[in-house]
Amino acid sequence: MRKSGYLLLMVCAIFTACKDESKFVISGEFKNAEPKSKVYLYGVQMNNTAPLDSTVFSEKGAFKFSHSTPDVDFFKITAGNNEYMIIAKNGDEIKISADMTDKNLGYSISGARDADKLQELNAVRNSFVGRMAAIQSQFDEAVSKQPDQREAIMMQMAPKYNEELAGLNAAVLKFANENTASLAGFYAINMLNPAEYEKDMIDFADKMKGNFNNNPTVEEFSKRMNGLKTVQVGQQAPDFTVPGLDGKPVKLADFKGKYVLIDFWASWCAPCRQENPNVVKAYNAYKDKNFTILGISLDKDAVAWKKAIADDRLTWNHAGELKDFEGEVVRKYHIEAIPSSFLLDPNGRIVAKNLRGAELDEFLGKTL
Repeated sequence: MRKSGYLLLMVCAIFTACKDESKFVISGEFKNAEPKSKVYLYGVQMNNTAPLDSTVFSEKGAFKFSHSTPDVDFFKITAGNNEYMIIAKNGDEIKISADMTDKNLGYSISGARDADKLQELNAVRNSFVGRMAAIQSQFDEAVSKQPDQREAIMMQMAPKYNEELAGLNAAVLKFANENTASLAGFYAINMLNPAEYEKDMIDFADKMKGNFNNNPTVEEFSKRMNGLKTVQVGQQAPDFTVPGLDGKPVKLADFKGKYVLIDFWASWCAPCRQENPNVVKAYNAYKDKNFTILGISLDKDAVAWKKAIADDRLTWNHAGELKDFEGEVVRKYHIEAIPSSFLLDPNGRIVAKNLRGAELDEFLGKTL
């Protein structure tokens, strides 16, 4: 045992090939970086960043960080207004390169398993983002020549842009599902819009269960996704009782026997107020066809809440706890952004979520 250990030390000393497993190293070289300007290393947890270290660029735009971490985790390199995501664990020797003038913030990263996976994801993203940027440039150029035709040009070019965006989302989702054992896969799934990919995110959380039990960010995500299972399409809507406009209790159970749209909104929410005319239109069209609406306000100001109801002519039932996002019902339905809505069938089962504008009218038309 002693002889083997001695030989190992000799090999390390001669070839300097043994890694320091107590820390990770990030070596970077950025083109067009201002020499002596600051570059920072941040830790990233629970959507919060914490400064860990800083240095300055060399004359050639080079820099180096050395830091330790309890487990594989997210980090971020920041220089000027540019930010670059890193995944690292102790023992990794990561190399990163970028061009500070690249508007799309493209960068290359290598040197460790998760870094290589992140590079693979970046390559997927960059291929689509490059084409989307080209379409945006064509649009800007066309509008500059014919500013009065902006809407027509947008209608002409939007389908191609949206096609690339859909392709990007599909590719990112595919990458995530193929890499549930890597934080790169977790990073990918969080690039998607939760409102559109909620079910996919829940499925992803189930697939990666147990892989990162010591990572607070992953644990919080898994907990949140597990909670969302209770308000998915096909589930029985959680029951509740909330004070109405007059202070009297409003019970969800009292609406059984009808299709009911639970509409979470607030007077201060601009997108909610913009959507209200569509909701009013749907209500007026289907209120005599076994359909109604229950508005749940996230307002804290009762006066502003009641004024918005009158101003927007929202003539259906309203209730609210006046507690913003901290209300019991808001938490029970896992509302993280508004407007949010749930359409229930006469048995109180969720049949659709977050229908907007023409989608709401079309769904109600087919259903009722």
